[in-house]
Amino acid sequence: MKLWPTSIMMPVLVLCLSVCRLVQGGEAAAASLPNGSEPPPAADASYLLGPEDMVKISVWKDEHLTQEVVVRPDGMISFPLVGDIPAAGRTVEDLRLELVKRLAKFMPNPHVSVLATKILSYKIYVIGRVNKPGEFLVGHYTDVLQALSLAGGLTPFAAENDIRVMRRDRGEQRVFQFRYGDVRKGKDLSQNIILERGDVVVVP
Repeated sequence: MKLWPTSIMMPVLVLCLSVCRLVQGGEAAAASLPNGSEPPPAADASYLLGPEDMVKISVWKDEHLTQEVVVRPDGMISFPLVGDIPAAGRTVEDLRLELVKRLAKFMPNPHVSVLATKILSYKIYVIGRVNKPGEFLVGHYTDVLQALSLAGGLTPFAAENDIRVMRRDRGEQRVFQFRYGDVRKGKDLSQNIILERGDVVVVP
């Protein structure tokens, strides 16, 4: 029987072990999630918090001041010592600086970290003649083209130049036109607007 040189066998063995670890890690991650569910998206640094989002606040060397809190419908969070703090419409860094400022009244040089753990407020909807219509949770600002991509693109019978974005603004309904065919050709790109929470993209 022919034996392979050690210089060849060792790299192959290392590669096999690495692949096994990746497969096992993927299986473990999948097992930790409910069937058919996906983990909520992570937020980028510029993301503005909104109601239902969850943040983890950690204060160094104080386990009692390490908590995961949810942004309430009124846009506030509650935290020990400092009470209610406005969170909606702020980045996690803005919120961290506010906590440092308020906690400084109770402790010297507080070291605070804030992490958005679940992004549940930035929901957009795509309905009509797309391949995967529905509700989408997104952890970054999304324009109309990106929303259509999330929905799997247009179906062959979609009216690509009659797409509309429906937005409820202070109780009033606003409508924005989106001509996909024009944007695809590089025309009138300004209509590829950034979507806001709750926007509905309608593809007839």
